[in-house]
Amino acid sequence: MGIVGLPNVGKSTLFNALLKKQTALVANYPFATIEPNVGVVEVPDERLLVLAKVVETSKIVPAVVEFYDIAGLVAGASKGEGLGNKFLSHIREVSVIVHVVRLFEDGDIIHVSNKVDPTSDMTIIDEELALADLATLQKQHEPKGKFSKEEMYAWQVIVKVKEALNHGTPVRDQKLSDEERAALKPLNLLTAKPVIYVFNVSEAQLSDSATIYPQAAISIAMPVKLENEMVDFSQDEQKEYLSQYSLDDTGLNRLIKKAYETLGLISFLTAGVQEVRAWTIQKGTNAQNASGAIHTDFVKHFIKADIVRYEKFVENKGWVGAREVGAVTSAGRDYEMQDGDVVDFKVNV
Repeated sequence: MGIVGLPNVGKSTLFNALLKKQTALVANYPFATIEPNVGVVEVPDERLLVLAKVVETSKIVPAVVEFYDIAGLVAGASKGEGLGNKFLSHIREVSVIVHVVRLFEDGDIIHVSNKVDPTSDMTIIDEELALADLATLQKQHEPKGKFSKEEMYAWQVIVKVKEALNHGTPVRDQKLSDEERAALKPLNLLTAKPVIYVFNVSEAQLSDSATIYPQAAISIAMPVKLENEMVDFSQDEQKEYLSQYSLDDTGLNRLIKKAYETLGLISFLTAGVQEVRAWTIQKGTNAQNASGAIHTDFVKHFIKADIVRYEKFVENKGWVGAREVGAVTSAGRDYEMQDGDVVDFKVNV
């Protein structure tokens, strides 16, 4: 996930809040030193703690997403204004864009345009990403001489996409087939990436039903400054704060869950005395390929997967009880994994 936006909209405050969540994760998750602008944050999953109690283990390894703090873009970034080229290259590395948009008023925090106009701010960033994509597409050339059928197909897709982009339609909103998207993939176009808009509001705006939010396909409203402070609250204090706004979770947790959902990811679970862990896979993955999340050799040597739904696993106090009541299914390689499946892979290794 790449956090983008104009200067002084709350990107760094949001990232700092995510880093606080990362600090809590470090003790339980084995990873190498993280760059200062990268935060590895767990995907909130209440099921893991419950499973750990059932199997009596203290080791819990959650699924994670990475957030990249990408410094403020400005108008002209696609032409190198500010540090535009550098930041645009950073955006190319991420799977989903988190676009922070300022709605709060604060005379002490200067707005780059000297006025709070969220729709205009969104347009500036969107246009810069589109201009960068057009520059990439302009560099592509029609195949000449000897060329393959695939090369000509890719060129036809480029022509089609470029025309739509020139008319203001980002690649993600163009009705492209899977084959067309595959042909474009090597170009790593910025407007092909899904966007989650984070509307940075004041507490007053969050509680005011008259607050007007810009149009956006995927969005979350949160008071980012308070979210940063609230990471240090106790759970009871968090619940008390959230109840004022009829919210059942923090903005950070909602953003992380939305990121996971937007990426089309789900978690299957493993539970044993050594550890309880959530494993990340793409929705629609079959059992054989899902086993590769644990170890690549599992795919080649896959035999079957013993699967029980999370609720049945907890209800019957683990594998033994679940097997006794017939709640465990022996699934073949083509079984489509579901979020919340508790799995024991059988492999010939």
